[in-house]
Amino acid sequence: MNSHRHFIIFKPWGYHSQFILAGNKKKLLLGSLHDFPEGTMSIGRLDKPSEGLLLLTTDGKMSQAVRSKKVEKEYYVQVDGEITQEALNQLQNGVEIMVDHELYLTRPGKAFKLKGTPILPKRAKPIRDDRHGPSTWISITIVEGKNRQIRKMTAAVGYPTLRLVRFRIGDITTSDMDAGEVREIDLNTHF
Repeated sequence: MNSHRHFIIFKPWGYHSQFILAGNKKKLLLGSLHDFPEGTMSIGRLDKPSEGLLLLTTDGKMSQAVRSKKVEKEYYVQVDGEITQEALNQLQNGVEIMVDHELYLTRPGKAFKLKGTPILPKRAKPIRDDRHGPSTWISITIVEGKNRQIRKMTAAVGYPTLRLVRFRIGDITTSDMDAGEVREIDLNTHF
């Protein structure tokens, strides 16, 4: 019998993707959002200013399966400025970013402009408004997850990220979730 437990969470802005943090006790951690069982770990991470879907598990093998290059991760990204098709093409084909002090060419993925603003939970810290210039919402889908990869990719093509929300991992989405919401699910039916 499989006694492992799995959860999906909509990580709010400002939270760290950890459960225990040595030192500074004032940081917002995922463990404060729900009573998770001992041994729960996040599958991958989202940095403090990023939001959206995180999968949590007590099963290290499940973590490895989800982080594999077979599983797509889709992000909704608000970028500074009106993004061009040329920049979107660059994002799709792969761009050079710095990873561990070396240039790294990202794998090809998907990138396109979203029609309008996606319906997302309100962010704890507001993003600047249109008085500061236009912005564009795009979707980027990748199969890897280097540190701050999406932010580095959009900056590399000249459109810094203003807001970053992971919307989908495989076939699991946050389409009807609120910030901070946690649900227990069976990941074995998805991966």
